[in-house]
Amino acid sequence: MSKITSTKSLLAGAISLIFCATVPLAFANNDLPDLGTAAVNTFSLEKETIYGDAYMRVIRSSAPMLNDPVLSQYLTELGNKLVAHATGVKTPFYFFLLRNDEINAFAFFGGHVGVHTGLFLNADNESQIASVLGHEITHVTQRHLARSLEAQNKSSTATIVGMLGAILLTIAVPQAGMAALATTQALATQSKINFTRAHEKEADRIGMQILVDAGFDPNGAADFFAKLATRYRFTSKPPQMLLTHPLPESRITEARNRAAQYPHRYIPDNIDFQLAKARIQVRFSSFSEEAALAMFDKQLRKRTYTFKSAALYGKALALFRNKRFDEAEAIIDNLLKENRNNLFYIDTKTDLLVEREATDEAIKLLEAQGELKPYSQVINTNLAHVYIEAGKAAKAIPLLEELIFLDKQNQLPFFLLSDAYKKTGNKAMEHFVKAESMALAADYKGAIDQLNFAYRLSEENPLQLARIEARIRQFRQANTALEALK
Repeated sequence: MSKITSTKSLLAGAISLIFCATVPLAFANNDLPDLGTAAVNTFSLEKETIYGDAYMRVIRSSAPMLNDPVLSQYLTELGNKLVAHATGVKTPFYFFLLRNDEINAFAFFGGHVGVHTGLFLNADNESQIASVLGHEITHVTQRHLARSLEAQNKSSTATIVGMLGAILLTIAVPQAGMAALATTQALATQSKINFTRAHEKEADRIGMQILVDAGFDPNGAADFFAKLATRYRFTSKPPQMLLTHPLPESRITEARNRAAQYPHRYIPDNIDFQLAKARIQVRFSSFSEEAALAMFDKQLRKRTYTFKSAALYGKALALFRNKRFDEAEAIIDNLLKENRNNLFYIDTKTDLLVEREATDEAIKLLEAQGELKPYSQVINTNLAHVYIEAGKAAKAIPLLEELIFLDKQNQLPFFLLSDAYKKTGNKAMEHFVKAESMALAADYKGAIDQLNFAYRLSEENPLQLARIEARIRQFRQANTALEALK
Protein backbone atom coordinates (compact mmCIF):
# COMPACT_ATOMS: atom_id res chain seq x y z
CA MET A 1 0.00 0.00 0.00
CA SER A 2 1.38 3.41 -0.97
CA LYS A 3 1.94 6.21 1.50
CA ILE A 4 -0.85 8.26 -0.10
CA THR A 5 -3.32 5.41 0.14
CA SER A 6 -2.38 4.78 3.75
CA THR A 7 -2.84 8.46 4.64
CA LYS A 8 -6.16 8.58 2.86
CA SER A 9 -7.37 5.53 4.78
CA LEU A 10 -6.23 7.06 8.06
CA LEU A 11 -8.09 10.27 7.31
CA ALA A 12 -11.27 8.49 6.33
CA GLY A 13 -11.06 6.30 9.42
CA ALA A 14 -10.40 9.27 11.66
CA ILE A 15 -13.39 11.13 10.33
CA SER A 16 -15.58 8.07 10.86
CA LEU A 17 -14.33 7.69 14.42
CA ILE A 18 -14.97 11.31 15.20
CA PHE A 19 -18.47 11.59 13.84
CA CYS A 20 -20.15 8.20 13.65
CA ALA A 21 -21.47 8.47 17.18
CA THR A 22 -23.31 11.72 16.64
CA VAL A 23 -24.23 12.06 12.96
CA PRO A 24 -27.44 10.51 11.54
CA LEU A 25 -26.31 8.57 8.50
CA ALA A 26 -29.42 6.73 7.35
CA PHE A 27 -31.52 8.18 4.55
CA ALA A 28 -34.66 6.74 3.04
CA ASN A 29 -33.55 7.21 -0.55
CA ASN A 30 -29.97 7.10 -1.82
CA ASP A 31 -30.80 7.49 -5.52
CA LEU A 32 -28.92 10.30 -7.22
CA PRO A 33 -30.08 12.81 -9.84
CA ASP A 34 -28.93 12.03 -13.35
CA LEU A 35 -25.36 13.21 -12.91
CA GLY A 36 -23.42 10.13 -13.92
CA THR A 37 -21.64 7.79 -11.51
CA ALA A 38 -18.53 9.77 -10.67
CA ALA A 39 -19.76 11.28 -7.42
CA VAL A 40 -21.21 7.94 -6.32
CA ASN A 41 -17.88 6.13 -6.54
CA THR A 42 -15.94 8.37 -4.14
CA PHE A 43 -18.40 10.40 -2.10
CA SER A 44 -21.57 8.66 -1.00
CA LEU A 45 -24.31 10.61 0.72
CA GLU A 46 -23.14 9.00 3.95
CA LYS A 47 -19.64 10.42 3.49
CA GLU A 48 -21.01 13.82 2.55
CA THR A 49 -22.95 13.89 5.82
CA ILE A 50 -19.85 12.99 7.82
CA TYR A 51 -17.68 15.62 6.11
CA GLY A 52 -20.42 18.21 6.42
CA ASP A 53 -20.56 17.62 10.15
CA ALA A 54 -16.77 18.00 10.26
CA TYR A 55 -16.97 21.41 8.61
CA MET A 56 -19.67 22.51 11.04
CA ARG A 57 -17.52 21.59 14.02
CA VAL A 58 -14.68 23.63 12.51
CA ILE A 59 -16.99 26.59 12.05
CA ARG A 60 -18.42 26.39 15.58
CA SER A 61 -14.95 26.34 17.08
CA SER A 62 -13.49 29.07 14.93
CA ALA A 63 -16.05 31.36 13.31
CA PRO A 64 -18.49 33.89 14.81
CA MET A 65 -21.68 31.83 14.53
CA LEU A 66 -24.78 33.81 15.35
CA ASN A 67 -27.06 32.03 17.84
CA ASP A 68 -30.03 34.37 17.55
CA PRO A 69 -33.29 32.35 17.68
CA VAL A 70 -35.37 34.95 15.81
CA LEU A 71 -32.96 35.28 12.91
CA SER A 72 -32.25 31.54 12.87
CA GLN A 73 -35.94 30.69 12.64
CA TYR A 74 -36.50 33.28 9.91
CA LEU A 75 -33.55 32.04 7.83
CA THR A 76 -34.53 28.38 8.30
CA GLU A 77 -38.12 29.02 7.24
CA LEU A 78 -36.99 30.99 4.19
CA GLY A 79 -34.46 28.31 3.24
CA ASN A 80 -36.96 25.48 3.69
CA LYS A 81 -39.50 27.31 1.56
CA LEU A 82 -36.98 27.19 -1.27
CA VAL A 83 -35.89 23.61 -0.58
CA ALA A 84 -39.53 22.53 -0.85
CA HIS A 85 -39.40 23.50 -4.55
CA ALA A 86 -35.98 21.97 -5.29
CA THR A 87 -35.47 18.64 -7.02
CA GLY A 88 -32.85 16.04 -6.15
CA VAL A 89 -32.97 16.80 -2.40
CA LYS A 90 -31.18 13.87 -0.76
CA THR A 91 -30.15 15.26 2.63
CA PRO A 92 -31.73 17.51 5.26
CA PHE A 93 -30.73 21.16 4.91
CA TYR A 94 -29.27 23.24 7.71
CA PHE A 95 -29.11 27.04 7.36
CA PHE A 96 -27.00 29.14 9.71
CA LEU A 97 -25.72 32.70 10.09
CA LEU A 98 -22.21 34.00 10.61
CA ARG A 99 -21.67 37.46 12.08
CA ASN A 100 -19.60 38.99 9.32
CA ASP A 101 -20.21 42.21 7.39
CA GLU A 102 -18.66 40.65 4.27
CA ILE A 103 -21.14 39.84 1.51
CA ASN A 104 -21.01 36.07 1.23
CA ALA A 105 -22.90 32.79 1.35
CA PHE A 106 -21.60 29.26 0.88
CA ALA A 107 -22.77 25.65 0.79
CA PHE A 108 -20.96 22.44 1.64
CA PHE A 109 -21.45 18.76 2.30
CA GLY A 110 -24.53 17.49 4.07
CA GLY A 111 -26.92 20.29 3.10
CA HIS A 112 -25.20 22.99 5.16
CA VAL A 113 -25.72 26.55 3.91
CA GLY A 114 -23.95 29.42 5.66
CA VAL A 115 -24.99 33.05 5.25
CA HIS A 116 -23.02 36.12 6.33
CA THR A 117 -25.00 38.87 8.02
CA GLY A 118 -23.44 41.18 5.42
CA LEU A 119 -25.73 39.62 2.84
CA PHE A 120 -28.74 41.01 4.70
CA LEU A 121 -27.07 44.38 5.16
CA ASN A 122 -26.63 44.74 1.39
CA ALA A 123 -29.84 43.19 0.05
CA ASP A 124 -32.87 45.39 -0.70
CA ASN A 125 -35.59 42.76 -0.50
CA GLU A 126 -36.30 39.12 0.30
CA SER A 127 -36.18 37.99 -3.34
CA GLN A 128 -32.53 39.05 -3.52
CA ILE A 129 -31.66 36.99 -0.43
CA ALA A 130 -33.76 34.10 -1.73
CA SER A 131 -31.91 34.17 -5.07
CA VAL A 132 -28.60 33.62 -3.26
CA LEU A 133 -30.05 30.81 -1.15
CA GLY A 134 -31.56 29.15 -4.22
CA HIS A 135 -28.14 29.23 -5.88
CA GLU A 136 -26.45 27.65 -2.85
CA ILE A 137 -29.19 25.04 -2.46
CA THR A 138 -28.51 23.99 -6.05
CA HIS A 139 -24.82 23.50 -5.31
CA VAL A 140 -25.95 20.94 -2.71
CA THR A 141 -28.71 19.19 -4.66
CA GLN A 142 -26.52 18.84 -7.75
CA ARG A 143 -23.65 17.64 -5.56
CA HIS A 144 -21.19 20.05 -7.15
CA LEU A 145 -18.54 19.65 -4.46
CA ALA A 146 -18.67 15.85 -4.59
CA ARG A 147 -18.46 15.87 -8.38
CA SER A 148 -15.54 18.28 -8.35
CA LEU A 149 -13.67 16.29 -5.73
CA GLU A 150 -14.14 13.17 -7.82
CA ALA A 151 -12.64 14.98 -10.80
CA GLN A 152 -9.74 16.19 -8.67
CA ASN A 153 -9.26 12.71 -7.27
CA LYS A 154 -8.61 11.34 -10.73
CA SER A 155 -5.74 13.75 -11.26
CA SER A 156 -4.33 14.26 -7.76
CA THR A 157 -5.24 12.10 -4.81
CA ALA A 158 -2.79 14.02 -2.64
CA THR A 159 -4.83 17.21 -3.14
CA ILE A 160 -7.92 15.61 -1.65
CA VAL A 161 -5.92 14.14 1.22
CA GLY A 162 -4.42 17.57 1.89
CA MET A 163 -7.81 19.20 2.07
CA LEU A 164 -9.32 16.62 4.42
CA GLY A 165 -6.19 16.70 6.56
CA ALA A 166 -6.37 20.48 6.85
CA ILE A 167 -9.99 20.26 7.96
CA LEU A 168 -9.14 17.75 10.64
CA LEU A 169 -6.07 19.69 11.76
CA THR A 170 -8.23 22.76 12.26
CA ILE A 171 -10.63 20.72 14.37
CA ALA A 172 -7.73 19.33 16.38
CA VAL A 173 -6.33 22.80 17.03
CA PRO A 174 -9.40 25.04 17.44
CA GLN A 175 -7.35 28.06 18.50
CA ALA A 176 -5.83 28.09 15.02
CA GLY A 177 -9.33 28.51 13.65
CA MET A 178 -10.14 28.95 10.04
CA ALA A 179 -6.82 30.75 9.61
CA ALA A 180 -5.13 27.36 9.68
CA LEU A 181 -7.12 26.31 6.66
CA ALA A 182 -6.52 29.61 4.92
CA THR A 183 -2.75 29.12 5.07
CA THR A 184 -2.89 25.75 3.33
CA GLN A 185 -3.17 24.88 -0.30
CA ALA A 186 -6.29 22.98 0.69
CA LEU A 187 -8.52 26.03 1.02
CA ALA A 188 -7.35 27.38 -2.32
CA THR A 189 -8.08 23.98 -3.84
CA GLN A 190 -11.54 23.91 -2.30
CA SER A 191 -12.30 27.39 -3.56
CA LYS A 192 -11.23 26.32 -7.04
CA ILE A 193 -13.23 23.12 -7.18
CA ASN A 194 -16.29 24.38 -5.35
CA PHE A 195 -17.36 26.80 -8.03
CA THR A 196 -16.33 25.85 -11.53
CA ARG A 197 -17.80 27.84 -14.36
CA ALA A 198 -20.11 25.01 -15.39
CA HIS A 199 -21.34 24.52 -11.84
CA GLU A 200 -21.97 28.24 -11.42
CA LYS A 201 -24.07 28.33 -14.58
CA GLU A 202 -26.00 25.27 -13.46
CA ALA A 203 -26.58 26.78 -10.01
CA ASP A 204 -27.77 30.06 -11.58
CA ARG A 205 -30.17 28.27 -13.92
CA ILE A 206 -31.68 25.78 -11.48
CA GLY A 207 -31.54 28.27 -8.62
CA MET A 208 -33.71 30.71 -10.54
CA GLN A 209 -36.27 28.01 -11.23
CA ILE A 210 -36.41 27.26 -7.51
CA LEU A 211 -36.76 30.99 -6.83
CA VAL A 212 -39.73 31.34 -9.17
CA ASP A 213 -41.44 28.14 -8.06
CA ALA A 214 -41.21 29.31 -4.44
CA GLY A 215 -43.02 32.53 -5.33
CA PHE A 216 -40.16 35.03 -5.49
CA ASP A 217 -39.21 37.60 -8.11
CA PRO A 218 -36.90 36.06 -10.75
CA ASN A 219 -35.26 39.49 -11.13
CA GLY A 220 -33.92 39.14 -7.58
CA ALA A 221 -30.77 37.41 -8.83
CA ALA A 222 -29.97 39.90 -11.59
CA ASP A 223 -30.78 42.87 -9.36
CA PHE A 224 -28.41 41.65 -6.67
CA PHE A 225 -25.68 40.80 -9.20
CA ALA A 226 -26.00 44.26 -10.71
CA LYS A 227 -25.84 45.90 -7.31
CA LEU A 228 -22.63 44.05 -6.46
CA ALA A 229 -21.10 44.80 -9.83
CA THR A 230 -21.82 48.52 -9.53
CA ARG A 231 -20.55 48.79 -5.99
CA TYR A 232 -17.30 46.88 -6.50
CA ARG A 233 -16.49 47.62 -10.14
CA PHE A 234 -13.50 49.85 -9.33
CA THR A 235 -12.42 48.40 -5.98
CA SER A 236 -9.12 46.62 -5.54
CA LYS A 237 -10.60 44.28 -2.93
CA PRO A 238 -13.90 42.71 -3.97
CA PRO A 239 -16.14 41.07 -1.38
CA GLN A 240 -15.49 37.46 -0.50
CA MET A 241 -18.55 36.32 -2.41
CA LEU A 242 -17.10 37.56 -5.71
CA LEU A 243 -13.88 35.62 -5.12
CA THR A 244 -15.73 32.31 -5.09
CA HIS A 245 -18.64 33.39 -7.32
CA PRO A 246 -17.09 35.32 -10.24
CA LEU A 247 -19.36 37.98 -11.70
CA PRO A 248 -18.57 38.79 -15.33
CA GLU A 249 -21.00 41.04 -17.21
CA SER A 250 -22.22 38.01 -19.15
CA ARG A 251 -23.53 36.45 -15.94
CA ILE A 252 -25.69 39.49 -15.17
CA THR A 253 -26.98 39.54 -18.75
CA GLU A 254 -27.81 35.84 -18.61
CA ALA A 255 -29.68 36.36 -15.35
CA ARG A 256 -31.69 39.23 -16.88
CA ASN A 257 -32.50 37.19 -20.00
CA ARG A 258 -33.47 34.16 -17.96
CA ALA A 259 -35.73 36.22 -15.68
CA ALA A 260 -37.43 37.78 -18.73
CA GLN A 261 -38.62 34.33 -19.80
CA TYR A 262 -40.97 34.15 -16.83
CA PRO A 263 -44.36 35.94 -16.80
CA HIS A 264 -44.18 39.30 -15.05
CA ARG A 265 -45.93 39.41 -11.72
CA TYR A 266 -45.84 41.74 -8.77
CA ILE A 267 -44.07 40.23 -5.76
CA PRO A 268 -44.54 42.35 -2.63
CA ASP A 269 -41.64 42.47 -0.21
CA ASN A 270 -41.93 40.52 3.02
CA ILE A 271 -41.93 42.58 6.20
CA ASP A 272 -40.12 39.79 8.06
CA PHE A 273 -37.09 40.31 5.82
CA GLN A 274 -37.05 44.01 6.66
CA LEU A 275 -37.40 43.20 10.37
CA ALA A 276 -34.51 40.72 10.11
CA LYS A 277 -32.39 43.31 8.31
CA ALA A 278 -33.15 45.93 10.98
CA ARG A 279 -32.26 43.47 13.73
CA ILE A 280 -28.92 42.71 12.10
CA GLN A 281 -28.20 46.40 11.49
CA VAL A 282 -28.68 47.24 15.17
CA ARG A 283 -27.42 44.15 16.97
CA PHE A 284 -25.01 42.39 14.66
CA SER A 285 -23.21 44.94 12.51
CA SER A 286 -20.51 47.57 12.87
CA PHE A 287 -23.04 50.37 13.51
CA SER A 288 -22.50 52.18 16.80
CA GLU A 289 -25.41 52.73 19.20
CA GLU A 290 -25.75 56.34 18.11
CA ALA A 291 -25.39 55.61 14.38
CA ALA A 292 -28.06 52.91 14.47
CA LEU A 293 -30.54 55.18 16.20
CA ALA A 294 -29.76 58.07 13.84
CA MET A 295 -30.27 55.82 10.80
CA PHE A 296 -33.80 54.80 11.79
CA ASP A 297 -34.72 58.29 12.95
CA LYS A 298 -33.72 59.52 9.49
CA GLN A 299 -35.76 56.80 7.76
CA LEU A 300 -38.84 57.73 9.78
CA ARG A 301 -38.33 61.46 9.30
CA LYS A 302 -37.81 61.24 5.52
CA ARG A 303 -40.14 58.26 4.99
CA THR A 304 -37.49 56.31 3.11
CA TYR A 305 -38.48 52.97 4.65
CA THR A 306 -40.09 50.01 2.90
CA PHE A 307 -42.30 49.33 5.92
CA LYS A 308 -42.81 51.93 8.62
CA SER A 309 -43.25 49.19 11.22
CA ALA A 310 -39.81 47.77 10.34
CA ALA A 311 -38.22 51.21 10.77
CA LEU A 312 -39.99 51.60 14.12
CA TYR A 313 -38.79 48.16 15.15
CA GLY A 314 -35.23 49.12 14.24
CA LYS A 315 -35.58 52.31 16.26
CA ALA A 316 -36.89 50.34 19.27
CA LEU A 317 -33.88 48.02 19.10
CA ALA A 318 -31.55 51.02 18.85
CA LEU A 319 -33.24 52.67 21.84
CA PHE A 320 -32.82 49.41 23.78
CA ARG A 321 -29.14 49.35 22.85
CA ASN A 322 -28.86 52.95 24.10
CA LYS A 323 -30.52 51.83 27.39
CA ARG A 324 -33.60 53.99 26.74
CA PHE A 325 -35.85 51.11 27.71
CA ASP A 326 -39.11 52.98 28.38
CA GLU A 327 -39.07 54.59 24.92
CA ALA A 328 -38.25 51.25 23.30
CA GLU A 329 -41.08 49.48 25.12
CA ALA A 330 -43.60 52.12 24.10
CA ILE A 331 -42.78 51.49 20.43
CA ILE A 332 -42.85 47.69 20.80
CA ASP A 333 -46.21 47.83 22.61
CA ASN A 334 -47.71 49.81 19.72
CA LEU A 335 -46.26 47.34 17.20
CA LEU A 336 -47.74 44.44 19.16
CA LYS A 337 -51.15 46.09 18.97
CA GLU A 338 -50.84 45.87 15.18
CA ASN A 339 -49.52 42.29 15.17
CA ARG A 340 -49.57 40.58 18.56
CA ASN A 341 -48.15 37.29 17.22
CA ASN A 342 -45.07 38.70 15.47
CA LEU A 343 -42.02 36.84 16.78
CA PHE A 344 -39.64 39.76 16.26
CA TYR A 345 -41.79 41.99 18.47
CA ILE A 346 -42.42 39.27 21.07
CA ASP A 347 -38.72 38.54 21.41
CA THR A 348 -37.89 42.20 22.00
CA LYS A 349 -40.82 42.64 24.39
CA THR A 350 -39.44 39.70 26.37
CA ASP A 351 -36.01 41.33 26.55
CA LEU A 352 -37.60 44.53 27.83
CA LEU A 353 -39.64 42.71 30.48
CA VAL A 354 -36.57 40.83 31.70
CA GLU A 355 -34.65 44.09 31.80
CA ARG A 356 -37.17 45.55 34.26
CA GLU A 357 -37.44 42.20 36.10
CA ALA A 358 -41.09 41.66 35.12
CA THR A 359 -40.52 37.94 34.60
CA ASP A 360 -44.08 36.91 35.58
CA GLU A 361 -45.46 39.12 32.82
CA ALA A 362 -42.92 37.71 30.35
CA ILE A 363 -43.85 34.13 31.30
CA LYS A 364 -47.55 34.87 30.83
CA LEU A 365 -46.89 36.36 27.39
CA LEU A 366 -44.69 33.48 26.24
CA GLU A 367 -46.84 30.68 27.66
CA ALA A 368 -49.84 32.09 25.78
CA GLN A 369 -47.78 32.19 22.59
CA GLY A 370 -46.56 28.65 23.27
CA GLU A 371 -50.16 27.45 23.05
CA LEU A 372 -50.31 28.86 19.52
CA LYS A 373 -46.78 27.86 18.47
CA PRO A 374 -45.76 24.81 20.53
CA TYR A 375 -42.63 24.09 18.44
CA SER A 376 -41.41 27.64 17.92
CA GLN A 377 -37.67 27.96 18.51
CA VAL A 378 -38.15 31.63 19.37
CA ILE A 379 -40.94 31.13 21.91
CA ASN A 380 -39.45 28.10 23.64
CA THR A 381 -35.92 29.53 23.83
CA ASN A 382 -37.22 32.79 25.27
CA LEU A 383 -39.52 30.99 27.71
CA ALA A 384 -36.71 28.74 28.94
CA HIS A 385 -34.48 31.79 29.42
CA VAL A 386 -37.17 33.62 31.40
CA TYR A 387 -37.87 30.56 33.55
CA ILE A 388 -34.17 30.48 34.48
CA GLU A 389 -34.14 34.23 35.19
CA ALA A 390 -37.30 33.88 37.34
CA GLY A 391 -35.83 31.13 39.51
CA LYS A 392 -37.92 28.41 37.85
CA ALA A 393 -35.09 26.60 36.10
CA ALA A 394 -36.71 23.16 36.52
CA LYS A 395 -39.48 24.26 34.13
CA ALA A 396 -36.88 25.26 31.55
CA ILE A 397 -35.25 21.81 31.35
CA PRO A 398 -37.95 19.92 29.36
CA LEU A 399 -38.29 22.85 26.95
CA LEU A 400 -34.56 22.91 26.27
CA GLU A 401 -34.34 19.13 25.95
CA GLU A 402 -37.05 19.30 23.28
CA LEU A 403 -35.21 22.09 21.45
CA ILE A 404 -32.04 19.97 21.43
CA PHE A 405 -33.99 16.94 20.19
CA LEU A 406 -35.37 19.02 17.29
CA ASP A 407 -32.02 20.67 16.44
CA LYS A 408 -28.93 18.90 17.71
CA GLN A 409 -26.62 21.37 15.91
CA ASN A 410 -27.70 24.47 17.83
CA GLN A 411 -25.41 25.24 20.76
CA LEU A 412 -27.65 27.87 22.40
CA PRO A 413 -30.05 25.36 24.04
CA PHE A 414 -27.02 23.48 25.40
CA PHE A 415 -25.70 26.68 26.99
CA LEU A 416 -29.09 27.41 28.57
CA LEU A 417 -29.61 23.80 29.67
CA SER A 418 -26.26 23.74 31.43
CA ASP A 419 -27.27 26.92 33.25
CA ALA A 420 -30.65 25.43 34.16
CA TYR A 421 -29.04 22.33 35.68
CA LYS A 422 -26.65 24.57 37.59
CA LYS A 423 -29.55 26.56 39.03
CA THR A 424 -31.35 23.37 40.08
CA GLY A 425 -28.22 22.04 41.78
CA ASN A 426 -27.74 19.09 39.42
CA LYS A 427 -23.99 19.46 38.99
CA ALA A 428 -23.54 16.12 37.24
CA MET A 429 -25.91 17.02 34.42
CA GLU A 430 -24.49 20.53 34.26
CA HIS A 431 -21.08 19.06 33.39
CA PHE A 432 -22.59 16.43 31.07
CA VAL A 433 -24.37 19.07 28.99
CA LYS A 434 -21.24 21.23 28.89
CA ALA A 435 -19.38 18.22 27.49
CA GLU A 436 -21.90 17.79 24.69
CA SER A 437 -21.62 21.48 23.81
CA MET A 438 -17.82 21.29 23.70
CA ALA A 439 -17.97 18.21 21.48
CA LEU A 440 -20.08 20.17 19.00
CA ALA A 441 -17.05 22.45 18.63
CA ALA A 442 -14.64 19.49 18.50
CA ASP A 443 -13.11 20.29 21.89
CA TYR A 444 -12.95 16.64 22.87
CA LYS A 445 -10.34 17.07 25.60
CA GLY A 446 -12.47 19.68 27.30
CA ALA A 447 -15.53 17.48 26.87
CA ILE A 448 -13.77 14.52 28.50
CA ASP A 449 -12.76 16.71 31.44
CA GLN A 450 -16.39 17.72 31.91
CA LEU A 451 -17.53 14.10 31.71
CA ASN A 452 -15.00 13.12 34.36
CA PHE A 453 -16.50 15.75 36.66
CA ALA A 454 -19.96 14.39 35.86
CA TYR A 455 -18.82 10.84 36.58
CA ARG A 456 -17.54 11.67 40.04
CA LEU A 457 -20.87 13.35 40.83
CA SER A 458 -23.00 10.42 39.62
CA GLU A 459 -21.79 7.61 41.89
CA GLU A 460 -25.30 6.71 43.06
CA ASN A 461 -26.78 6.54 39.57
CA PRO A 462 -25.59 3.39 37.73
CA LEU A 463 -27.52 4.19 34.54
CA GLN A 464 -25.98 7.63 34.31
CA LEU A 465 -22.53 6.23 35.06
CA ALA A 466 -22.85 3.81 32.14
CA ARG A 467 -24.00 6.62 29.88
CA ILE A 468 -21.04 8.80 30.86
CA GLU A 469 -18.56 5.94 30.43
CA ALA A 470 -19.83 5.29 26.91
CA ARG A 471 -19.52 8.96 25.99
CA ILE A 472 -15.97 9.17 27.41
CA ARG A 473 -14.92 6.19 25.27
CA GLN A 474 -16.37 7.81 22.17
CA PHE A 475 -14.68 11.14 22.83
CA ARG A 476 -11.33 9.50 23.66
CA GLN A 477 -11.49 7.53 20.43
CA ALA A 478 -12.22 10.69 18.49
CA ASN A 479 -9.43 12.62 20.18
CA THR A 480 -6.91 9.82 19.62
CA ALA A 481 -7.70 9.88 15.92
CA LEU A 482 -7.09 13.62 15.84
CA GLU A 483 -3.81 13.36 17.76
CA ALA A 484 -2.55 10.79 15.25
CA LEU A 485 -2.89 13.37 12.49
CA LYS A 486 -0.79 16.11 14.13
